[in-house]
Amino acid sequence: MSSRSKFRDISGILLLDKPPGLSSNQALQKARHLFGAKKAGHTGSLDPLATGLLPICFGEATKIAGYLLGARKAYAAQCRLGVTTTTDDAEGEVVRTRAVPELDDARIESALAGLRGHIVQIPPAYSAIKQGGVPLYKRARRGEEVEAPSREVEVHAFDLVERSGDLLTLHVECASGTYVRSLVRDLGEKLGCGAHLTALRREWVEPFRQPAMHTLGELEQALVDGVELDSLLLPLQSGLQAMPRIELDEIHEARLRHGQTVHIDGAVAADQACAFGRGGRPVALVAIDTAGAVRILRGFAPQSD
Repeated sequence: MSSRSKFRDISGILLLDKPPGLSSNQALQKARHLFGAKKAGHTGSLDPLATGLLPICFGEATKIAGYLLGARKAYAAQCRLGVTTTTDDAEGEVVRTRAVPELDDARIESALAGLRGHIVQIPPAYSAIKQGGVPLYKRARRGEEVEAPSREVEVHAFDLVERSGDLLTLHVECASGTYVRSLVRDLGEKLGCGAHLTALRREWVEPFRQPAMHTLGELEQALVDGVELDSLLLPLQSGLQAMPRIELDEIHEARLRHGQTVHIDGAVAADQACAFGRGGRPVALVAIDTAGAVRILRGFAPQSD
């Protein structure tokens, strides 16, 4: 679509299976054009090397993109031992090659265990983290000396699935902000030989634990076959399943929609919850204090029947 006027107001969540070779934003824009959506946003970048689940929010669902961005995620990762690269993955230049020592499962498990839980991680130099308003990868490509600031991250699972020679297949579950490339790099150092990521697939993002994903090719073929693409979207509320919820009566719903704080007896305190109105329609993201006062954070447009 070349004309901006051809884009339309649609709302919902697309569970896109991102292909390799595209940035998350490139994949987002392709999906947006296929749907003709005026407004779209994704919920956490995947590197061009990576494939797998990239939830894309259209319309009103973009209001929960930030919530999904912080959700727990799971990956299938493959790494090669003995080789380190500038980017910590297969897209970078080889920095160093080392012999891989004799490794048994116990030694690998010990190294993995040291990278679970709350850990301090140094992101890759080639990353989208900004310093002085400029992404680190741009500085690195210009030949500047780049030192990424360390950060605390949470790794829920980091397990060996299979080993084939110098290739390890790993299962990773982590919180937002964790770089799997960095986990693999640090694992290689703990094993004394270095390592880099060779493949990465995001398997799920909470609350989409068993996602029915759609590829760009499938979406393009659906258009050819006359399938209504909107039928492939999940409703906004599907992304709120793991969030605390409260139910509103008509009076409270009307007041909240007008920006008023309402008091609900028995409401459990929460920094962020979702308030639902008649018919289970989401009304707003809200904050609830210990006295049961419900304050609107982000409202959703009323849904028609």
